[in-house]
Amino acid sequence: HVQLVESGGGSMQAGGSLRLSCAASGSIQRTNCMGWFRQAPGKERDWVATDNGVGTTYYGDSVKGRFTISKDNAKNTVYLQMNNLKPEDTAVYYCVRDVGGNGGYCSWAWDYWGQGTQVTVS
Repeated sequence: HVQLVESGGGSMQAGGSLRLSCAASGSIQRTNCMGWFRQAPGKERDWVATDNGVGTTYYGDSVKGRFTISKDNAKNTVYLQMNNLKPEDTAVYYCVRDVGGNGGYCSWAWDYWGQGTQVTVS
C-alpha cells in the first residue's frame, strides 16, 4: 500500500508562484515514476506533469514553461513548482504514482492518488 499526501496549496494572485509537495510512504520506491494531475470545477481531471524517476520530465501544454516537477528521492517527496500562475490554473491538484513505472520507465497508468490540494488563482 502507498500513501500520498499533498500540501502547499492555497490562494494566489495571477502571476504569483506556489510550490506543491507530495510526501510518499509505504510500498514506494525512490525511482518510481510519479506525476501530478488537476481537476477544475465542472471539468475532467487533466494530466499536468510527470517525472520518470531518474530526472526526465514531461509537461502538459498548458503548463509547459511555467511549472516544474521534481523529486527528492532521499525524502520520497515530489514537488510541483508553479510560476506565473493564471486563473485557469485554479483546480484541485493530485499527486499520483505510476502503476508500473520505475527507474526511468513510465507506464502512464496510475494506481495511487493523493487526497488533493486546492489551488485558487484570482
